[in-house]
Amino acid sequence: MYSAPPDVDPFTEAALKAANPLWDYGQNKDELRAMATARRMPSLATRYRNLNLNQRVAAATPFVSPEAWSACGGEPINFEGKSVYAAIDLSESGDLTVLALAHRDQSGTWHAKVHFFLPAEGLHERAHADHAPYDIWSEAGYIELTPGKVISYTFLAERVRELFNEYAIEKFAFDAWHFSALKDALLRVGFTESMIENKFVAFQQGFKSMSPAVRELETIIMEGKLKHGNNPCLNWCMSNVAIERNATNERKFAKRKSIGRVDGAVALLMAIGSAPQGQAAEFDPETLVSWVDV
Repeated sequence: MYSAPPDVDPFTEAALKAANPLWDYGQNKDELRAMATARRMPSLATRYRNLNLNQRVAAATPFVSPEAWSACGGEPINFEGKSVYAAIDLSESGDLTVLALAHRDQSGTWHAKVHFFLPAEGLHERAHADHAPYDIWSEAGYIELTPGKVISYTFLAERVRELFNEYAIEKFAFDAWHFSALKDALLRVGFTESMIENKFVAFQQGFKSMSPAVRELETIIMEGKLKHGNNPCLNWCMSNVAIERNATNERKFAKRKSIGRVDGAVALLMAIGSAPQGQAAEFDPETLVSWVDV
């Protein structure tokens, strides 16, 4: 079987020639050269190396290259008066919990603000266990510490309520896991059943829900149409993400195959994935007024 040697740069013409014996006999060279641009996104590089270079490459690969992610590190715009899509990633009560906000402007660029929460007690032990400098990040303001050993659902519900009062939240995505407890807390802090039904949307963690969102997030990163603010905790989560494919080539974030916590990446994916794809939502000022006045 023809394949590119493992010691050859896989994104060079030499690698393509080695794996494609018809290179000089009518094969579409421009198409293959274009495929080599997949080096910008590791999840695409795996497919390219498997199918175009005949190399055996593990299916679980990092989602985004450091270079592509870093290029999107600009500061997001102010969300005041903007339509916002939000999501929450609920972890165990003593672990990292994340609220993500995202706005898509008229040019199609996404602006993201991701908030991280950890209990104050046991912070250093948790940092040691996760091999992450949570203490340094919290001192710098990138992680908000909550009182006690666990993050209470009442605390999170109050923060969610603040976000709805401050911004025009179009949709609020959540994983159904543990949401029933958060829903009870939301009702206690002033949300109604109608509000939750109209604004909150379940985002399943399987291939069907995740695959379109993965493609959307991957596309905007590759095109440089994301400004994530360079939060180091978010950067760390994104660097830990591995991609898993099913038999029909759908993709999702594979938490079990990721090398570290990916909560921030999952929350961002859900926020962007909850928006209608391919169109920038318009802001309706009546939306914000009605929620603030309730």
